Amino acid sequence: MTDAGDEQIVYEIAVVVPKRNLKEENEGCDCVEVLVNELRDVGLVVERVLGLSEEFIKLAAPLETLGKAAAKLQMKKPTHIGIDLQFEWEEVEAFVRQPDGSLFSWCERFQCYHYLIYETVNKKNSDLTLKFDGKEILWEAGESLLQRLELEGIVKQVFPLHDETKRRKLLRSWALNCWDLTSQPIDEIYAYFGTKIAVYFAFLGMYTRWMIFPAAFGLILQLIDFGSLKLLVLPAFFISIVLWASLFFQFWKRKNAALSARWHLNLSVSTSQGYKSLGREWSSLQSSMELIKNLGIDKTEEKKAFQRYEWFTYLKRFRNDAMVILSIICLQLPFELAYAHLYEVIKSDIVKFGLTAVYLLAIQYFTKIGGKISIRLIKYENNENTEYWANSLVYKVFGLYFMQSYIGIFYHALLHRNFLTLRQVLIQRLILSEVLENLWENSLPFLKYSYKKYRAVRVEKEYLKPTYSASICEELEDGLFDDFLELALQFGMIMMFACAFPPAFTFSTLNNITEIKTDAVKLLAMMKRPAPRAASTIGAWLNIFQFLILMSICTNSALLVWLYDQEGKWKIEPGLAAILIMEHVLLLIKFAFSRFVPEEPAWVRANRMKNATQAHDMCSKQLLRTISGGERAFGRLIQRKTPDKTNKTE
Repeated sequence: MTDAGDEQIVYEIAVVVPKRNLKEENEGCDCVEVLVNELRDVGLVVERVLGLSEEFIKLAAPLETLGKAAAKLQMKKPTHIGIDLQFEWEEVEAFVRQPDGSLFSWCERFQCYHYLIYETVNKKNSDLTLKFDGKEILWEAGESLLQRLELEGIVKQVFPLHDETKRRKLLRSWALNCWDLTSQPIDEIYAYFGTKIAVYFAFLGMYTRWMIFPAAFGLILQLIDFGSLKLLVLPAFFISIVLWASLFFQFWKRKNAALSARWHLNLSVSTSQGYKSLGREWSSLQSSMELIKNLGIDKTEEKKAFQRYEWFTYLKRFRNDAMVILSIICLQLPFELAYAHLYEVIKSDIVKFGLTAVYLLAIQYFTKIGGKISIRLIKYENNENTEYWANSLVYKVFGLYFMQSYIGIFYHALLHRNFLTLRQVLIQRLILSEVLENLWENSLPFLKYSYKKYRAVRVEKEYLKPTYSASICEELEDGLFDDFLELALQFGMIMMFACAFPPAFTFSTLNNITEIKTDAVKLLAMMKRPAPRAASTIGAWLNIFQFLILMSICTNSALLVWLYDQEGKWKIEPGLAAILIMEHVLLLIKFAFSRFVPEEPAWVRANRMKNATQAHDMCSKQLLRTISGGERAFGRLIQRKTPDKTNKTE
C-alpha cells in the first residue's frame, strides 16, 4: 500500500501462475495477459517476476484504490466523533487513522485486495475464449476471471507477501531482541499481522510476566525442605495460585478491552466479520435473517420461525457434543487407561520414558481422526459466522486433547495415590509435549524451506515457505489454533496438579519465554505472511482457561486430602474439614473476582461514554436542523389566498 506522499510501492499480494511453454500470438486471448490487464484496470500496481518454475504477479494498491474499494464494500470505520460510519473516500479526513498512521489496517487492506482481485468479472454480454499453453478456457459473462483460472488450475495460489522493511524491523526489535524477553511491540505486530495474532502475543506476554510469581513460589517449595510444615505450605501455595489465575484472567479482560479501544475495534463487529482467506470463505448454512427473508412472513410467524431456528440450532450442537463425548468415553478412554496401567506396572524408567514417547506419537493419529470427525459434525451446525464455527471446533478438539493429556495423570492420582509416580509423569509430559513439540514445529518448517529456497528469487522464496495453518482444519483455523492449544494444555497441567509438582510453573515460564521468540521467528522468517483474522479476543479459549481453573480447585483439593489422609481412613477430622471448606471458599472467591474486578479500564468506559454523548449531540442537532428546514420548505409550498387578495403562508 502507498499512502499519499509515499514514493515507495509495497507489494502485498502475489498471484502464482505456471511458466508458459508457448507464447500466444494474440495476447488479447492469453488468459494471464488478460488477468494482468484486468488487475491494472481496477487500479492495482502490477509487477511480473519469473521464477524457476512459476511466474509471480505481485500486486500493490495506491491509497485511493483501497479507499474506493472500501467504499464499495460499505466498510465501516471509526470516525473522530466516536461512532463507526460507512467509509466514503470523499470524506476520508473524518475517519480515524491506525496507530502507525495508516488509514487502513492490514485486515481492512486484505479485504480490499480480496474484493479487487476477485471482482475482475467479464462485463461483456457474451462469453470469451481465452488460451493458456494451447488450452482453451471459456470465461463466461459475469464470472470472476481469477476464480475461473483457479478452477482450471492456472492460478496455483494467491498469498500475502512480507513487507521486507517492516519484517526486518520486527526481527531486530522483537524476535531477535534478547535483552527484552517478555515486552513486545504489540502495536507494530497488530499493524503487520492483524488483530488476532497481535492479541495472541499480547496474551502470551502478559501470561508469561504474571507467571513469575508462582514460578518463584514453586521453586522455593522445591529447594527448601519445610518438614512438618509441608501440610501448611502446600495449601498456601494452592490458594495463592488459584487467586493468581483468577486475577490474571480478569486483568487480561481489562487489557484486551484497552487494546481494542486503542486499535479502534468494535468487539461486536470485529468478531462477527469472520475469516476470509483469499479465494475462500466459510459461512453458515442458512442464517436466521436469510431464513426470515426467504419465508416472507408476518411478525407473528417471524417470531415463531426465530424460535424454531434457535432451538433447532441448540439441539444440533447438543447432538454433536454428545456424539463427541460418547466417542471419547467409548473409544479413547480404554486406550488411555491401558497406557496408564502399563506405566504403573513397568519398573524400568527408561522403558517408561520410551512408552510415553510412543504413546504421544500414537495419540496424534487418534486426535487427527477425531478432528476430522468434529469438522464433519460442525458443518451441520447453523453457526452465524466463521468465528462461531471455529469456537465449536475448539471445544470439540480440546475435549479430545483433555482426555489424552490428563486421564493418565488422573489415573495415577486417583487410584494409586502415588505422588512420586505422579511427579515423574508430569516431568515427562512437560519435557516431551513442550520441548520436543517446539523443536518439531520450528525445525521442520525451517528444514523444508532451507531445502527449497536454493536458487529461488525473493518472491519465489516467499511462495516456497510453509503456510501458517492449523494441524486439523485449515479452512477454519490458522496456526494460532495449535499455539493456543499448547498453552491451554500447559496451563491445565501446571494448575490441576500444582500441589504435586510446584516447580512446573518455573519450567513453563522458561518455556513461554522461549515460545515468544520462536513463534516470532517462525512467523517472520520461516512462514508465509498469515492472512489476517478479524477476531479481537481469544474467543473460546477464555472459557477453556476458566474451566481449567475450576478443575484445578477440585483436583488440588483432592490431592491435599490424599496427602493429609495417607492411611485412607476418610474421617472428617479438622484437617480434612478445613480442606473442604477451603475448596468452597475458593470457588466463591473465583466467581467474586469476576464481579468485583471491572472488565474494562475506567478510561475505556469514559471514552465510550464521551463518544456516545458526542455522537448523540451531533445527530440531535443535525436532526433538528433537518426538521426545521423541512417545515420551512413545506410552509413555503402551502399558501392560501386571503380576502384582501394577499398571499399568506401557513
